[in-house]
Amino acid sequence: MRLKETYTVSMFRIPGSFRSLGVLAPVLGLCAFVLTPQAVHAWGNEGHRMINRLAVTTLPADVPEFLRAPAAVDEIEYLGPEPDRWRSKAEPELSAAQAPEHFIDLELADALGPLPHKRFDFEAKVFAAGERPETIGLQPWQTDEVWERLKAAMRQYREMKAAGQDTKDVEAAIIFYAGWLGHYVGDGSQPLHVTVKYNGWVGPNPNGYTTEHHIHYEFESPFVAANIHLADVQARMTPLKAIDGDMFDAYVAYLRHTATFVEKVYQLDKVGGFVGAGTPESRDFTAARLADGASMLRDMIYSAWLDSAQPVPDPYAGK
Repeated sequence: MRLKETYTVSMFRIPGSFRSLGVLAPVLGLCAFVLTPQAVHAWGNEGHRMINRLAVTTLPADVPEFLRAPAAVDEIEYLGPEPDRWRSKAEPELSAAQAPEHFIDLELADALGPLPHKRFDFEAKVFAAGERPETIGLQPWQTDEVWERLKAAMRQYREMKAAGQDTKDVEAAIIFYAGWLGHYVGDGSQPLHVTVKYNGWVGPNPNGYTTEHHIHYEFESPFVAANIHLADVQARMTPLKAIDGDMFDAYVAYLRHTATFVEKVYQLDKVGGFVGAGTPESRDFTAARLADGASMLRDMIYSAWLDSAQPVPDPYAGK
């Protein structure tokens, strides 16, 4: 059984032995890894900050003004890398508990069947298969749960505002939740956060993609910091839209779209796309991935605001 790399300096993602038993064995039987320390941050400090800043600065005017104020923008930007700051060996329990929330290996999750909407239902399926959730990842559940926290706080803001109450405290909560949410949505736009091929190609490899454990870090951290700028990303953002229907389903669809770019990362790496200044194609690709994260985050914040206006059923009605 392998543990999952926690994508941070001084921590490891520990790939491991083939699983000879259980539903995931056919998938993992293709993978032969060695234990390799790797310092990696999902999009690094710069990428996460760009995603959060662009998401909040492109919110429409019907979102409350406090959320678009310069101080709120700065705070939300700062919070972009926040969950990566919880990955220190100084806080081992925290690090272990939240590390799986940054990724999901869709190949392994899909081997268990349809993804249930509730975290514990998924974990029950994993345990029933003889596996552990931290080896597969919990990214969509964490993201949806933080989004629901944001929506609940926005509903409270509406109620307090309508009652003429001071909303300063709930505004602070909304700003925190929006910034916190941004980290996971940003992780979800990075193709290597949704695959077993997270840090070196596994399985059949007729195209000769790298199997060394460097691609994840080189792509998302030093390359982004050196070559991708705010304007590059903003120019590639999609138009604002409200997300209709169930948010968990919409977010999983977003992750599946991200997964379609996994091989592209390896193709670009093969031609030196993430070394130094890379290539025009690799820079455009990376900016587009960051833009997808910023666009999705903006749309999720906006949708939380719209949905927060919906009445909540009385749990005691009819009793």
